Amino acid sequence: MSDAATPAQDRPDPVQAFIAKAVAEHPVLLFMKGEPEQPRCGFSATVVQILDHLEVDFTGVDVLQSEALRQGIKTFSDWPTIPQLYVKGELVGGCDIVREMYQAGELRPFLESQGVLPA
Repeated sequence: MSDAATPAQDRPDPVQAFIAKAVAEHPVLLFMKGEPEQPRCGFSATVVQILDHLEVDFTGVDVLQSEALRQGIKTFSDWPTIPQLYVKGELVGGCDIVREMYQAGELRPFLESQGVLPA
C-alpha cells in the first residue's frame, strides 16, 4: 500500500521517527536550543556546561532548526520545556533536574551507572 492510500493519521510522523531514532542511537542526547558549541538559551547553556564539566560525550540536537522538531520533542517526551537530556533512551529531565542532580552529587554516579562515564 502506498502512502497516498494510507490515511494521514496512520502514517508515521517523520519528526517523531527522527526523534525516536536519535534517542535510540545516541547514549547521551541533549535536545537543546542552539548547538553545544553555541547554545542559544541560558538553560541549554547550563546543561552543556554541566555535561562538559563532567566530560560527558554527548550529542546535541538544535530544536530551533524547525518548529516541527521544537514541538515534536515536547510531544515525544510529554515534557513541556527544552532542553531535554536523554541517557540510554530515557528522559532524565530538563535544566532544573540536571542542575539539581549535579549539585546534589547524583549526576556523575548516575551517568557512571548507565555506562556513559567511566567509573
